[in-house]
Amino acid sequence: MTTTIPHWIDGAPFVGDDATASPVYNPATGDVVAELALATPADVDRVVASAAAAFTTWSQVPLGRRSAILFRFRELLVEHTDELAAVVTREHGKVISDAKGEIARGLEVVEFACGIPQLLKGEFSEQAATGIDVYSFRQPVGVVAGITPFNFPVMIPLWMSPVAIATGNTFILKPPDRDPSAAMLIAELWKEAGLPDGVFSVVHGTPDVVGRLLTHPDVAAVSFVGSTPTAKHIYKTAIEHGKRCQALGAAKNHGIVLADADLENAANSLVAAAFGAAGERCMALPVALVQEEVADQLIALVADRARAVRVLPGDHPDSDMGPIISAQSRARITSLIDSAEAEGAKILVDGRDTVVPGSEGGWFLGPTVIDGVHPDMTINRQEVFGPVLEVIRISGLEEGIALINANPYGNGTALFTSSGEAARTFKRAVQVGMVGINVPIPVPVAWHSFGGWKDSLIGESHMYGPEGVRFFTRAKVVTERWLPQPDAVSFHFSGDAQK
Repeated sequence: MTTTIPHWIDGAPFVGDDATASPVYNPATGDVVAELALATPADVDRVVASAAAAFTTWSQVPLGRRSAILFRFRELLVEHTDELAAVVTREHGKVISDAKGEIARGLEVVEFACGIPQLLKGEFSEQAATGIDVYSFRQPVGVVAGITPFNFPVMIPLWMSPVAIATGNTFILKPPDRDPSAAMLIAELWKEAGLPDGVFSVVHGTPDVVGRLLTHPDVAAVSFVGSTPTAKHIYKTAIEHGKRCQALGAAKNHGIVLADADLENAANSLVAAAFGAAGERCMALPVALVQEEVADQLIALVADRARAVRVLPGDHPDSDMGPIISAQSRARITSLIDSAEAEGAKILVDGRDTVVPGSEGGWFLGPTVIDGVHPDMTINRQEVFGPVLEVIRISGLEEGIALINANPYGNGTALFTSSGEAARTFKRAVQVGMVGINVPIPVPVAWHSFGGWKDSLIGESHMYGPEGVRFFTRAKVVTERWLPQPDAVSFHFSGDAQK
């Protein structure tokens, strides 16, 4: 019988009496591996009520105890990394090593949140006026909802929940319906770490579930990662209902390769960044802007490496790249490759006919390298989110920066060069939130914050790091004066009393 994936409410699995379900697939085989329970409006109200009740006590828990739970949670994540990675690979398709990599990046944020006593230290101004002191501190906002995408079913929940919980909030996770099991294992580990019931919850469902979270009066804040149209809708709806919102959208990241770059390193970086996780990363590098003088040489290096990528199920020990998340996604990516070919681009490495022996039912698409792409082509105007590398030839750095800045997205970018002057010009002029210099995927470490510009970030709140702490808390400022107290009653004999 197919397993039913439940919700997690009040510290335990829960499947409502009126629950409907949707299938969860293994993308390497196309087989159904589980059924996902879908929440009703009553289920959503129940999980919010649980989180709201838990907030009244959790927000009062001393910082040292919160930190101790986070330290234990961190150790449990390390102990269960293999199990968690296997769950991700089964439902997402990415290779085991990449699944472990996303767990490691999530662990960085847990470790950052373990330092919450230091992070929540306030400010104090003595004698701001005569006899008056002024000080400030930050307090949790309340019940927080996190809505996360399929491409990082562990990392992005770990970018949100540890910071939210460490700062005293309760957290409701709405995970993706394509790979939801990782969220349930995370919930179990939180409980084992000693987190009180109701502080971390999981609710699955359709867009109606998201809509209820966005409008529920007891939800104070919403954190979202996904497509830009959805991010705009999430942000607008949340703000209209009096909530704070951080909403991260899509990307179309570009990497410039100048003639003075180390071409071997650039080729290796481009292949890893374009085809890792089958290109299903918001920080993937799908567009290479290559200086004309070295374009033929670099493309030859990239094409050789792309052909050598081993496309196999993610749990195969020799796999470099697994399948696409769904048949629909594979068809959409293939149609974009078709459009590039129809519009005059040259397909140098073609992954459209990839078939993996023994996994013929899987949704595989091999690495694809396309030369001769022009900025106005259909494939360059859309987020591909697949194992495709577009090559656009440029005259130099100035043209490359102009093309990047003209793009509506501004999530991540990279420059490959040996020139410090070029690097300084690039990082100052480019209109992108996260910049790599000879680093293809410039995801910031946990003690900085993650976030793009333009249509890659709706609003202004970045994720995790210092900005994450600010998002999940609100400031309170106290202006304080103590007036002199009247003399206390005295019972001793005094000379004045005898007069």
